[in-house]
Amino acid sequence: MTERDVAASALWCVGPQHAELREADLGEGVLVETLYSGISRGTERLVFGGAVPESEFVRMRGPAQEGDFPFPVKYGYSAVGAVAEGERTGQLVFALHPHQTSFRLPEHMLTPLPDALPAERAVLAANMETALNILWDSNAGAGDRIGVVGAGVVGALVGYLAAKLPGSEVTLVDTNQDRAALAHTLGCHFASPADALESCDVVVHTSASQAGLHTALALAGQEATVVEASWHGSALVEVPLGGAFHSKRLKLVSSQVGQLPTSRTPRWNHARRLTMALELLRDPILDTLITGESTLSQLPGEYGTILNDPATLCHRVAYPTS
Repeated sequence: MTERDVAASALWCVGPQHAELREADLGEGVLVETLYSGISRGTERLVFGGAVPESEFVRMRGPAQEGDFPFPVKYGYSAVGAVAEGERTGQLVFALHPHQTSFRLPEHMLTPLPDALPAERAVLAANMETALNILWDSNAGAGDRIGVVGAGVVGALVGYLAAKLPGSEVTLVDTNQDRAALAHTLGCHFASPADALESCDVVVHTSASQAGLHTALALAGQEATVVEASWHGSALVEVPLGGAFHSKRLKLVSSQVGQLPTSRTPRWNHARRLTMALELLRDPILDTLITGESTLSQLPGEYGTILNDPATLCHRVAYPTS
C-alpha cells in the first residue's frame, strides 16, 4: 500500500431505504481521485429499496461493487475523476464505479474524457451509453415516427438521439407536464399519454411502470417495434397481449445495456460504445438533464429523497478536491 492509499469513503446501501458512508476498498490498478459521480435514479432506487430479485444478484453486480445484494452493498456506475499517479496524472477519466472518494481500477477500465467535455457533464456517460444501445435495439431510422414513453434521463437521451435522425418525428410522452420544456429543448415534441400520436413506427418504453408499457403498446402502428427498456426489478408487470397486439403484429423487444445488439458485435465492443457515448455528450444543451447536486457527505441523508422525487433526472454528487 502506498502513502496515498488511505481508506476511501463510499456510499453504502445498508438496509431498505437506508444509506450511510462507510470505508471501502480502493481496489487494484491506477489511482483515481473522484471529482463527480452521477446517480442513476431508476436502478439505484431499486437497489436502495432492496428490490433486486434474487435471480439477478449475479448479473446485477457492478464492475467495482462491494458487498452482496440485497444489503449491505456499495453500488453505482457513473464516476468521473482525475488520474492521481503515473504518466497519466491529471488526466480526466470516466469509470463504471460506485460513489466513492477515490479508487483504483485497471487502466483499460478508465476512459479518457474527450476534449471540450466538462467533468460535470460526463456523469451522464452511463445513461448516454444505455440510450445509444436502446436506439440500436429499436432499429429506428430516418423519417420514422418515434414515441418515447417516459421522459426520465434515459428516455430524454433516447429522444435526443432519435431526433437527430433525418426527417424523424420524435415525441416524448410523460404524465409530468413539466417535461414539455425539456422535450422541446432536446428537439422533440411532447404529449401526455392521452394525447400522444398513434401509429408510431417505433416506440421506446422507459418509464418503469405498467401503465407506461400499456401506453407504449397502444401507440405502436402496424408491425411496429416496441422496445421495453425499463427494468422492473422484482415487480410483476401485466402485458396486454389481447386486443390488437396480434392483429397489429407488434414486436416487443427487450433492451439491456449489458450486452450489445448482435448486429453490432462484429465491429463494436463495450469500450468503443462508451467512447462514443462520451463523444455524444459534447452538446452543452445536455446540461439541462442535471437537476441537482449534493456533496458526498450530504448524500446519505438526501439519497432517499433524490431517488423518490419524480422531478429528479440526473443528480450529481460532488467530491472535495485535495
